[in-house]
Order: sequence, then C-alpha cells, then structure tokens
Amino acid sequence: MVSQSIQNGQELQESADLVLKLQKPVVLVGMMGAGKTAVGTALAGLLDVPFLDSDREIEAAANATIAEIFARDGEAFFRDRETEVLTRLLQSAPGILSTGGGAFLAQRNRDVIAQYGVSVWLDADLELLWNRVRHKTTRPLLLTDDPKATLTEIYRARVPFYSKAQVRVPAAPELSIEQMAHRVREALIAAPGVLRAEAAVPRI
Repeated sequence: MVSQSIQNGQELQESADLVLKLQKPVVLVGMMGAGKTAVGTALAGLLDVPFLDSDREIEAAANATIAEIFARDGEAFFRDRETEVLTRLLQSAPGILSTGGGAFLAQRNRDVIAQYGVSVWLDADLELLWNRVRHKTTRPLLLTDDPKATLTEIYRARVPFYSKAQVRVPAAPELSIEQMAHRVREALIAAPGVLRAEAAVPRI
C-alpha cells in the first residue's frame, strides 16, 4: 500500500504517520539561471536534509574563489578539485547538492554521481534562462559583447550532456521556487530507490 502511494505521487510526508526519507544524495545539474541553488535550498527544506553547493565547497577547500582558482591554477586543476569535492560530498549523508554548470559535462563526474547519488536536470529553456541572467553581472562567462549569443552557444553545447541525467524536471516561468521544489520532489518520488516512506517519529 505504501509503495503504491509513493508511485502515485501522494503527499505521504504530510501524513501524521509517514515521512519521506532521502536514501541517496540528489545532485542538481543544469544551466546558469536554472535555479539549482534556490530550488535546491527549498527542496532540502521540504525533505529536511542538508543543502550544499559544490562550487562553494571547492572555494572553501582552496581558500579562493572559483575565478581565482582558474586564474592561478588553470581549468584542469579546478576540474580535478571539482571531482574530488563531488566524490567527498556524495559519500557523506544524503542531502541536496547543487553543482556548477560545467560539472556534469565530465564523464568522470557523471560516473561518480551515478554511483553514489541521483542526478536531476532542472530543464529551463533558453528564453527563461536569458530572462533570469540578463541583468546579472556575476556570470563571468556572459561578460561578452553579445551575452545572449554566448548563452545560446553554451546552452546548445551543454544540453546533450544534461540530458544524460537520471531525472529531468522541466522548469516554467510561472512556477515559483517552492513550486519547482515540489515538482522535483514529485519526480524523486517516482524515481526508484531515492525516497522511502518511514514511520514518523512522534513529537514529545
């Protein structure tokens, strides 16, 4: 009966008797502007698990910003550290992990994510992404003479890799962060071996 309820996507975690427990790390992948950090934070709250950002963890480990690491040590060095940090985070307690836009492009990262967790692609179309990032100055890759053309080029190059994710969740402009988090949760309910219904611990 419980398994049937999960498959039907019912809100078991709102039951007084059952809660949904995360069984493995959830790794959010996708383009800049897809909402990985915002949706990931909200999803972690829904599931009562930690939220981590792999880029922030890399910066903490290196005591330098991503831009500084690239300038000082080069991209190859950064990508090696990225894989090391991803592997460490994936072997810790199950939680929600947001990754940098380029992390999922590497086969070794896709392999380690598949080994320890589940990858979820926040699939936002190009126009939605552009509307979200067009006024921001914190995206170094878009500091070009034609940022929309640059975004389009990056999008077209990366989508074939993102499509390899185990779970795809379409984004839509009318959805709030909380609504997207609920949409991701429903997709995880349908994915085998990610969420398990357990008896709720009584409150004293």
